[in-house]
This record gives sequence, C-alpha cells and structure tokens, in this order.
Amino acid sequence: MEGGVSELHITQFGIYKITDCADFVFPNTEIKIKRISERVFSYLRKNHDDEIVEKIIPTQSNELTIEICPIRPINYPAKRTSYVYLDLETPIFLSEGSAATIFVRCPVEIGLFLIHDGQKDSLDWFTCDPEHSRFGLYGSPESGTLCKYAKSEIVESYYDSIPFVNGVMEMNIQNELSGGHSISKIIFPITDHSLYYRDSKTIISSLNAVLKKKLTLEVLDISQKSIQTDWVLSPSYESAEPVKRMDMGVD
Repeated sequence: MEGGVSELHITQFGIYKITDCADFVFPNTEIKIKRISERVFSYLRKNHDDEIVEKIIPTQSNELTIEICPIRPINYPAKRTSYVYLDLETPIFLSEGSAATIFVRCPVEIGLFLIHDGQKDSLDWFTCDPEHSRFGLYGSPESGTLCKYAKSEIVESYYDSIPFVNGVMEMNIQNELSGGHSISKIIFPITDHSLYYRDSKTIISSLNAVLKKKLTLEVLDISQKSIQTDWVLSPSYESAEPVKRMDMGVD
C-alpha cells in the first residue's frame, strides 16, 4: 500500500507516505508518527509492557516515507545468534528412499525502514510475539549452538502464516539413509533466507533437508533454496555476515 496518510490504523505491510500524522497498530505494539515542524517528524513506539521508544526524524521535505515489513527473527530479546531452531510440534517420518514437501511456520519480527534518496535505512524493529521470543541451545552446554527457538506447526500453504507473528517456509525433505527416520527439529542460519510479504502475510525462502551419511555419521544436511514469487521482497535489517553451515545429527 502506498499513499499519503493523515490518520491510519495499519493492517498491512507496505510503503506509506506520511504528510501529517499516522497511527500504526500491531499486536502488542502501537506506533505514532507526527510532523512536529517544517521537515521534522516525531516517532513513538509503545510496546506491550509500556516501554516507550522515541526518535526525532529530520527530513528533506514535509513528507516522510517508510516501509513496514517482516524481517528475520534475530533481534529480540537480543542479537545473539543467526540460527533458528524450529521444534516441530508433529515429527515427520520418512521411510527409506522417500521424500516430502511440507510447509512450516517460522517466527518473524517487524522492521521499519526510512526511504529517502533511493535507499532504505533501518529506523526501528520490534516483535509482536514477545511471550514466545526466546533462545534455545542445540547440542551440549559446552559446545552447542545458541539459536532463536520456536515451536513450529506444519500448515497447508503459504497463506497460513499468523499476521505479523510468523511466516511460512516450504521445506523439502529427503531420506537417503537405510531405514526410516523421524525429523522433529530443524536448525538453520536464518540469515541465508529472504523474506517476502503480501498484505499482512509473510513467506520465507525454502529449505532443503537431506538425511544422508557423511563418513560414519548420519546427518541432516540443510541448505537454503531460493523461490520464485510475486510477493514483495523485504529489505534486510541486519548487515550480511558469513555463517558457518552446520550438520544436524539424526534423531
């Protein structure tokens, strides 16, 4: 959605041009933007726990343009990891030589970007689901990997995300091992993935997961897979950093 607004209760992602004032309402979060003088706007975000974030935004004109979109879920409660740990509520069983494609929910956060001079600057971010924003450890306490942890449901399609809370990711799973195996968790670097939005829904680029043997170990080899879609690509909030790929052990 794009256009000048004076007063607004938001129900969609998109680009907004503000000339006077605007109210944006999300689950657990409210944002107010107001022009306070010539080429100066105020920004106020009030969270679920009454925490208030305020900023003053000088502009080059009396119009402020922002994009509100889903971003990767690695900022709240703190930026500590690039990995996501999806704990599947229903394990997936693959018999020997079989494959399956499923859709799973993955948490997202919300980013606000200031658009000017052809570029998008990160203005703010927040989560609409603070109660379930937590860390989890994959592996031992001594050498395990810290991850953003979330319970994940298997759903029917890309349109089954919960608005502003999570997105849907296609997962292609294949079993190259002898015998059947269950998959109950997926750990992967979310920074490898792109996010896309339409209205209040989010989709995330796909993931390939292959049960295979590496030397003497049985592992779940995970890699990102790009998708073709006409949904809008979200800008990236965080700077790109190389992340080590990790092989998961088989349950």
